[in-house]
This record gives sequence, C-alpha cells and structure tokens, in this order.
Amino acid sequence: MKTIIFDLDGTLLDTLADLADSANYTMEQMGYQTYPLESYRYFVGNGVPKLLERCLPKDKRTEENISAARKLFSEYYNIHFADKTRPYDGVNELLENLKKSGVKMAVASNKSDEFTQSIVKRFFGNVFDIVQGGKADVPKKPAPDIAFGIMERLGAVPENTYFAGDSNVDMYTAKNAGLTAIGCLWGFRTKEELLDSGANFLAEKPSDIYDIIIKRG
Repeated sequence: MKTIIFDLDGTLLDTLADLADSANYTMEQMGYQTYPLESYRYFVGNGVPKLLERCLPKDKRTEENISAARKLFSEYYNIHFADKTRPYDGVNELLENLKKSGVKMAVASNKSDEFTQSIVKRFFGNVFDIVQGGKADVPKKPAPDIAFGIMERLGAVPENTYFAGDSNVDMYTAKNAGLTAIGCLWGFRTKEELLDSGANFLAEKPSDIYDIIIKRG
C-alpha cells in the first residue's frame, strides 16, 4: 500500500493572499508595518504564531503582543479565509487519480487542527483518509510526530510513504520521518530551497506527483 501525506498551504491550496490580508489587517489594527504579498512566502510555513511573530517589529515580539495579534488575526481570518483561497490547478484531478489507484492520502498542517479539518472539508470534501492539523500535544512540523501518527493510523510504513510540500519545513519533516520527499514547485518557496532541504523529487505540476508515485513503481 502506498501512502502520501500532503502539506496544505502552498501545496494543495493557494492560501497566501488570504493569509497576507489577514496578517496585514492585524498589523494595521496594532499600528505596525504591513508587508507586500511576496514577503509572506517566507513568513508562512511554521504556523500562525510564528507568522505573526515574523510580522511584528523585532522589539515588539512579546508574548503579550503575539497573543493580541493571534486574537485579531483569528477573528479576521475565520471570516475571510476563503475570499481568495483556491485549490491549485490540477490538484483535484491528482487527488481523484490517486484515490482511483488505491493510494492512501492524508493532510498534515501546522494550522490548528480544528481549522485544518474545516478548510479541507470545504474545498475537498472527504477525499482524504486522514486530516490532521496542529495540536497542543503534538510537536509542529518539521518534527516527525504528525507524520508518525498518521502512518500509524493508516498502517503505513516509511518506505512506501511520500510527503509532498512546498517548503523546507516539509522536506525536513519528510527526512525526519524517513519518508520520500516531493518538493512542489508551484507553492510559496523556491526550487533551490527544496533541493537544499532534501527533496528526493521535484514536481512542476500536480500530475507529476502521480507519475512519481504510480509510474515509477
């Protein structure tokens, strides 16, 4: 049995604009600098608290400020998370083809588990076997714990499991869990970052993932 674990933001869904809008709204409300969309390619990837910490001025990154920012961000993002967010072209077809081929599929995100469940269901229905977001008792990616937990629930083994993502966080997660890492070039980060962080394969488009998993045997 083959298994693939997908990152969410920048891999399955193009969420960057809604994340950027929500973070900029938060910074505006707090009286701090906002940032252009491209800057957020390097701010996201480690969960919302780290995103907001990166947005705050260096001398304002206190626990109190981060907590206040999270409250503002959550209130705005929970309303506007789907304003501009869409699946990347070809993703739905990829998921359909993998499912037809008997591949087990999961999502692993550093977004909160509750929100990850909600957004995946909204855009993809019940196509995934397991969806898991961040939980207080599970270390965030690139720690391998989330991948280990998913594999245990699916009865999967590392040598037949792939991890697809768009950032160094995802490539390190794959390596830390002993999985085959697929770097997705349509996401938020660069080819160089993916290769430097250990990608075994690069996918220029979603259908390449099907070829990597199915056609290479």
